[in-house]
Amino acid sequence: MRQRIASLLRASPVRLALGLVALFALISAASLAASYTATARALDQQMRQQLRQDLAGFRAAPSAPALAALVAGEARATDPARVVLSYVAPSGRHFGNGRLDRDEEGYVLTTLEDPVTPIDGNYLALTTREHRGLLTVARSRAEIDQLFGTYRTIALLSLLPTLVVALGAGLVMARRSARQVDRVGRTLDRLTSGDLSARVRPTPAWVEDLRRVGHGIDRMAAAQQTAHESLRQVSSDVAHDLKTPIQRISVRLDELGQTDLDPQGQALVELAQADVAGVVSVFQSLLQIAQIEAGTPRSRFRTVDLVPLVETFADLYEPAAAESGQTLETDISIDDAKVTGDPDLIGQILANLIENALRHTPPGSRIVLGLHRRDGRTVLGVSDDGPGIPDDEREKVLRRLYRLDRSRNKPGSGLGLSLVSVIADLHDAPLRLEDANPGLRVTVSFPPQRKGEETTR
Repeated sequence: MRQRIASLLRASPVRLALGLVALFALISAASLAASYTATARALDQQMRQQLRQDLAGFRAAPSAPALAALVAGEARATDPARVVLSYVAPSGRHFGNGRLDRDEEGYVLTTLEDPVTPIDGNYLALTTREHRGLLTVARSRAEIDQLFGTYRTIALLSLLPTLVVALGAGLVMARRSARQVDRVGRTLDRLTSGDLSARVRPTPAWVEDLRRVGHGIDRMAAAQQTAHESLRQVSSDVAHDLKTPIQRISVRLDELGQTDLDPQGQALVELAQADVAGVVSVFQSLLQIAQIEAGTPRSRFRTVDLVPLVETFADLYEPAAAESGQTLETDISIDDAKVTGDPDLIGQILANLIENALRHTPPGSRIVLGLHRRDGRTVLGVSDDGPGIPDDEREKVLRRLYRLDRSRNKPGSGLGLSLVSVIADLHDAPLRLEDANPGLRVTVSFPPQRKGEETTR
């Protein structure tokens, strides 16, 4: 689950949605902050104007006793939590509903009854000397302080839900786009791995850009598949059409070899027969590859036990290995190695891999036929301690008719590993070429049999 969330958050559509939501949040927060600052400043200016008007009204008193009486009268009808009025007469007597004192931190407003306890809250105060006394008017800043809470409530009740909804909608749309991108990616992976039948097939509900990309990929894949099938068909047709005349040439050479020829002529006939046999072998391999790629052999699939099959091929090729100074061994670690497939084609895999190892390893080399279990799959392998294949050549040797430079002076058509690769694909068994340190290890991993598979085929 965490991996899916992390993968979703790394997707470009999700990042774009998160970026847009963050930008919207930033703009909205900046707008609210600017609105709050402007409103608070307007309230502060309004409060200062009211304080100046209050002071102007009290200054109209003609004398100190009249001012004291006016302040005392106004104070009786005024809540000190809203407005504090204070007049210190020339005699030092305090009038009003509060008093302005000074402490270690500055000025503080207190009530007349309890000069020790300050009045709670923040106040904006103006003080002036009138009739040899000290007149103070202070108004509470509660409205400005409450303004911050009001804007905070607005942010919580409007901005936050809006952000949540926008983020949710963005994630939904981004997830939808991410699924479309993922579908395009999976199709490209299949095309890259050689499955030219893979298609994106975008629907009208797709995002326009991705829909155009998907249609473009489908058109490209269709063109590649057509070209590939045409080339494969041409190869098959050429191999099929030339097979008969080449076989006739072989028959004619056999008849010529039975005539009275001098030793030099007989040697030339034998060389020509060997060359024709090589050509026939190449054509037969090409025709077999075309037949396998068409999926025809699947009709012959049945349960195959690889243990006796490997042991049989080890016995068959052991004399040839001994004759060339090589050793052929088996390394079987499992008793039950039943898979579903064509036994003749699986035998072809073993034969090609063994012959490839015998052909490309020097005398004294050790060749091992392995059969093991790995991740629930039955792994058939052939390894040797010969020169191996360089990393950058391992994909190329699976191509048809491709041969390494050092192998061009050795017999072979360059179709052995290609045929193995095609047969492995037919059996849904991945083919891997690995470093055996030293040498080469070729493995084919057969999938486990599905329930009832051995009885339905």
